[in-house]
Amino acid sequence: MSKSKNTGGTATADLLADAVSWRHQLHQHPELAYREERTADFIAAQLAQFGLKVHRGLAGTGVVGTISRGSSRRSIGIRADMDALPIREESGVAHASSNSGVMHACGHDGHTAIALAAARVCASLPDLDGSVHFIFQPAEENEGGGRRMVEEGLFKLFPCDRVYALHNWPALPLGTCVARDGAMMAALGTFEIRIRGKGCHGAMPHEGTDAILTTAQLVSALQSIVSRNVDPQQPAVVSVTQIQAGDTWNVIPDECLIRGTTRWYDEQVGDAIEERISLLARSIAGGFGCSAEIQYQRRFPATVNDPPAAQFTREVARGLGLEVLDAQPSMGSEDFAYLLHAVPGCYLWLGAARPGENPGLHSPRYDFNDEALAAGIELWVALVRRSLAAA
Repeated sequence: MSKSKNTGGTATADLLADAVSWRHQLHQHPELAYREERTADFIAAQLAQFGLKVHRGLAGTGVVGTISRGSSRRSIGIRADMDALPIREESGVAHASSNSGVMHACGHDGHTAIALAAARVCASLPDLDGSVHFIFQPAEENEGGGRRMVEEGLFKLFPCDRVYALHNWPALPLGTCVARDGAMMAALGTFEIRIRGKGCHGAMPHEGTDAILTTAQLVSALQSIVSRNVDPQQPAVVSVTQIQAGDTWNVIPDECLIRGTTRWYDEQVGDAIEERISLLARSIAGGFGCSAEIQYQRRFPATVNDPPAAQFTREVARGLGLEVLDAQPSMGSEDFAYLLHAVPGCYLWLGAARPGENPGLHSPRYDFNDEALAAGIELWVALVRRSLAAA
């Protein structure tokens, strides 16, 4: 990790060494959604040491560090997510998780280290005129920490003209980024369907109503939603990810539980998916003599960038020598969407590929690529400088 040639050495060797150390500490001590107490303590202590004004408590474990200079009312937000995933780590790295069954399999440790390092640099910049709020958000993975921060007054307490976030992207080479106008990440829904039948002996199936057979038919039928009920030109996903039933070889159980996820961009598509899941579950269950209990949740809206903010981000990235790529939106989801619904801004992907084997996000073998730290730090610092440059 060498000193930058394009920004006068924002990401110095000493700063990068500290960022790597912070990242490894965070990786070793991962915490799940809304339990990021140790992580929040560490972040708050670092921000206070850098001289930022620190606020704690939004969404429980959220931390916001603020730098204000001059008299301008201009303000921006830089968001980093803090939470880990309920995955048993298999990376084999020296800094592997010490919390069994929990790991930073999505790189939030890297996002946090980047934001901390950028905050340290920005705290020493004399030529800012305005405010930058470094927002450390809990519970990005499925639990909607971004929504809670907004609902609890994030942008009332810390007004922002624009808000920005990045995500490391192992599928993109180092030195590249993507910041699209408009859609970046899909909306997220989850479903749980409980098929209730009548259990019986496995050798006497005629004496019961088979919840497992009904489930098998339903799982297959759910795949017809995207292929037959959604416009082929509209992106959509319906995936069954869990099936739970039975305890032994010779008993057909009373019930079977199905869980899964849905993704879409267009709200009419989201409506159609929800309606068809309910209709198929009830009609197929009824046809096999069972009943269906359905719970459906729309977790996150689509992550949609403000075009002027995305254009500005691309200009800043190119000024640092990053290659700005064009790419299709992802069907993954991101609760930064809630921040973008409240304030215009930009969500970007930062290239983080490794040579050779490159485990993807949410893999038990995944580990954030420390070689991506410098680009992330310099991008945030340059964006703050450009946004809040003194007249």
